[in-house]
Amino acid sequence: MATEEQTQQEDGASGSGNDTLSITDNRTGKSYEVEITDETVKAMDLRQIKVNEDDFGMMTYDPAYTNTASCRSSITYIDGEAGILQHRGYPIEDLCEKSSYLEVAYLLIFGELPTQPQLDRWMYDVTHHTFVHEDMKALYRGFRHDAHPMGILLAGVGAMSTFYP
Repeated sequence: MATEEQTQQEDGASGSGNDTLSITDNRTGKSYEVEITDETVKAMDLRQIKVNEDDFGMMTYDPAYTNTASCRSSITYIDGEAGILQHRGYPIEDLCEKSSYLEVAYLLIFGELPTQPQLDRWMYDVTHHTFVHEDMKALYRGFRHDAHPMGILLAGVGAMSTFYP
């Protein structure tokens, strides 16, 4: 029985890494080859397409980031059209129903859901390292009662960078 990878290669759906996309610029008649890796092309590879040497080159435009991959992740898999969101291979629905916030944090950081002893230690460590610095409390007390929350947030983040450089 053929493996999924062999079937994809025979069907042309996935290749050996030597796949390219041929692009012909109808403005100039020039043709370009752009490498395809994991069913994607790099936007920067389009910069070679120019009307003349003084041009900046072609760029991609993707309003709302609807068809742009920003990175390759071993942590998260997203297929918005199919409604799939997974973290480390676990469907988000299962994580929401069966795991606590700290269990999911452990999963994201360490790669697997914690055993009970690991979870107990993790909860202890997190709980005992979650205090608000006294200087942060003083900073927050210095704001007017009706100060805009965004200004307070900005000041707080800036201040934390001086407490925990």
